[in-house]
Formats: sequence, structure tokens, C-alpha cells
Amino acid sequence: MEIISMGVTELEMDVILEYLESLKIIYTPESYDLFLHNCNNFSNDFALFLVGKQIPSHITSLPQTVLNTPFGQMLRPQIDSAMREITQVPVAPTAVPQSGTGKPTSNGISRTTNGQMVTSGGEKPIFTGKVHNVTRLQELDELLAFARKSCAVIFFTSSTCAPCKIVYPAYDELAAEAGSKALFIKIDLNKSYEIGSKYKVRATPTFMTFLHTEKVDEWSGANEGQLRGNVRMLIQMAHPPHPHSQLGLPTLQGPHRKYILYAKPPPLDKLIAKLGSKGTDPSVVALKDFITTRTSSPAASAPIPPLPEVSAFIRSSLDHTPSTLLFPLIDLLRSALVDPRVSGYFAEEQSHGTILAILNHVVSLGEECPHTLRIVTLQMACNLFSSSLFVPQLLGNPELLTPLIYLITSSLLDTTHAPVRVSAASLALNVTAVNHQHRLEQKADLLPESAQVELAASFLESLEREKESTEVLHGITLSLGLLAYGCAKEGELRDLLDAMDAKNIVEVKMRTTDKEQALFKEVMQVVK
Repeated sequence: MEIISMGVTELEMDVILEYLESLKIIYTPESYDLFLHNCNNFSNDFALFLVGKQIPSHITSLPQTVLNTPFGQMLRPQIDSAMREITQVPVAPTAVPQSGTGKPTSNGISRTTNGQMVTSGGEKPIFTGKVHNVTRLQELDELLAFARKSCAVIFFTSSTCAPCKIVYPAYDELAAEAGSKALFIKIDLNKSYEIGSKYKVRATPTFMTFLHTEKVDEWSGANEGQLRGNVRMLIQMAHPPHPHSQLGLPTLQGPHRKYILYAKPPPLDKLIAKLGSKGTDPSVVALKDFITTRTSSPAASAPIPPLPEVSAFIRSSLDHTPSTLLFPLIDLLRSALVDPRVSGYFAEEQSHGTILAILNHVVSLGEECPHTLRIVTLQMACNLFSSSLFVPQLLGNPELLTPLIYLITSSLLDTTHAPVRVSAASLALNVTAVNHQHRLEQKADLLPESAQVELAASFLESLEREKESTEVLHGITLSLGLLAYGCAKEGELRDLLDAMDAKNIVEVKMRTTDKEQALFKEVMQVVK
């Protein structure tokens, strides 16, 4: 047996689990091939993601080495036949925890675990959908402080209180139902004399509710109906429904989880020919082979290229390649990023060095940036959304978000090249869809309000100008609607929409075109 040390990963477990979840579409029972797509391929992909190194080639190439022998060729049909019966048997999916935003990871990006809020100090869950058992006054004060923008319920009980146990299940159910909307606390007075004394609790069960740290109500008794009614009323007071939710807006009220990806590969031979001598670099050859295999065969059968070497080659090329010749290289990367294994790797790359280098380089070119380079960079950014690991980081990391916003806003105003505007509208739709979905589910924005204002202003200006592309018209109109739907009633975005007379801009555009009429009507209702 050969044991090879690959190193130690600094990635957190929730990041690792989410990457494994993304591999489900690559490593399926049906795609298993003992010679070409096996556990060694999985180990290779996983090692590259964890520590940035691939397993030795003599291990990954061993099945092919056997296959190249006469004996291997003779056995191949028999093995394929035997494996087919196994790989075609359905396999029950395994639930894997998902990650969102809020919890700091090793690269400094905020995430949540299972969509739950987490403190930054010791990773103690706050709004978890579960009941917090508290024994110390200081701990209680800290929890209530975290709920200062929401609400909290305290259940005072004791180990000897029989009526209390009657409402334990209902209290747990209410906590799970509330999720991130409320904080549920349980205090055993036999273990917490100091808390009982401060809150002057004289009987159990006793319940107290707090809204924005202010006490709202107090009652005693094991009345399950009263408990459910009071808690639900408290949550509604803390999180009143937005007026937009009362409108009939099927497009804007629905989920938007399907992102626009540019999956069509370019004509590889022509593209690489434009790179000149760089086209023979091993990194370029590896990217080409990966894209070719992924296109001509099931995606799962394409082993990922040596991404650390690819990254180093791209970053060095940015400084030594004329901007007019950079687009073939970025287009190759764009095609590879459709695969979640590749985008997942770059999502956890240290400081997002490669992606940031590309974005900042293109931004630095300003108006001198060739339109072909701008197009493939916008499309590359769209393909970053193929990995669920990248999605929250694109909106939550200012270093990534700033160049993305600039690319969108400046490209939408390119009056000469419609494909630039189409690509920018696609990226805008991805960005606003992520924020919209998070706003619906978490009642909070991922996009900073300043970014929302900048995007909305560019959408409105572009909407007035656009007379050529229906794709651009659809993208910016829907993006504007997703930004406006459910936005703060008193905030900078709402002030901008009023100042620019957004309703009139949308209404005028609706009268001048016969396209997107239903969408225009929905957007008009949320921007007015």
C-alpha cells in the first residue's frame, strides 16, 4: 500500500460539504467508468480543491495503463457489461448541509451554516430555528442584544414543573417555524436564580416577549393556543409583510434560482491560433483538452486540468499579452468555468487572485478595452455563478463586487456593441436574482445599498436608451424589478427611484414597444 501525504486544508467543513454537493451532477452512478471515470478521478478533483494539488499521475493513469495492454482490451467488454448492471441501479440522494452567507471562512468571506445567522466571535448560533437553553444572566443579555433588530421569546420553566412539559413541543415547533425571524430562549429557574430574580418570575411556566429589546408582553400558564397566538403576533410585528407581497406579481414574487451561463464552447483551434506561441503552453493545451472532452463526452468524464498551473499562466499573461490578444485566453477560462468543479476551485482560491486579476485588469483598461475582451470577461463572470460556493462571495466581497458593478454599469452604456450590452444585462440579472432570492428568504440584502443604487441608475438610463436588443430590454427591466421588489420603503434605492421618476421611464418604454408588456406592468407597480 502506498500512502501519500497531500497536505492540510484550511477550508471549513461547510465549504467542503457544499463543494461535495456540487459534484453530485458530475459523479453519478450512471457516469461511473472503471477505466475512465472512477474514484481516482474524484480523489484528484477533491484533492485539488482542498489543497491545490493533484494526486500523482501514476495513480490517475493506472486504469488507462491497464486498458492499453492486450489483456486490458480483452477484459474491457466483460467489465463494462458487469458494471452496467451496477451503475444503472438508482441511488438514493444523501442530504448534505447547504451554505449561504454570514459565517467567516478561511478566506474572510461571510457565510451561514444551513442558512442560519452566526456570530463572528465564537461561532455561537443566534437565530437557528432552535431553542437556546440559558443559565447565565450575561449570556441572556448577549442573546437579547443580538435580537435588537428583531424579536425574542423567553420561556421560564423549571425541572419540577409538570405543566411546563405540556408546552415544550409547541415551543420547539414555534422556534423551528420562525427560523431566522425570532430568538427563542428557555430558562430553568432551578439553575438560574439570578435571572429569575432580575425578571421577577414568580410562577412557571411564564413567558415574556421582546420586540427590539423592549418588553412587549408577559403571561403565565400552559395554554398552547395562547402561546402560539402571542408568538406569531410578535413575529408579525417584528417582520411586517412588505406592501409588494400583497400585489399580484407572479414574475417578481417567484424564485429566480436559474442563472444565465454561457456554456457554448468557442471554435477552439481558431481561438488558440490567435494566442500564437502561447497556444502551445501546457496550461492552454490542458484547458483545450478539458473543454473538448467535456463537450464531446458526458461532462463527468472530463478530468479537470491542473488549475494551479492554469491560474499562474493566466495571471502572468495579463501583464505580458496585448489586450487585443487576451480575449482568447479569457474565453478558454470562460468555457471551463461552466463546470462547477472549476468554478468551485476558483471560488476558494486564496484571495480570489486569478478572477480578481482578470476583472481588475479589464476595468483598468477603461474605454480602451477591446469589446471582444469585455464580452468574454462579462460572460466569464456569469459562469462563476455555476458554483454555489461562488454565488454569495460575488455579492458579499467588496473586492469582487466593485469591478463587477463597474463592468455592468459601463457596459450597459456601450452604444456601439449590442453583444456587450447583452452580456452585461445577463450578469446584471444574475447579480440581482441572487440578492432578490436572499431578500425573499432571509429578509435581508446581500448587495450593499450603494451598489443597488448604482445598478438601478444604470438600468434606468439604459432602459431609456435601448432601442435595438430585446434581450437587453428584458434583462435590465427584470433586473430593475428584482432590485425594487421588497426594497426598504425608506432607503436610498427608493429615493433614487423617485428622483429619477422610474415609473415614468418604464411606462414610456412600455408604450414604445410591444415586447415584455406583462413584465413592464409588474415592474411599474414596484418602482412607483
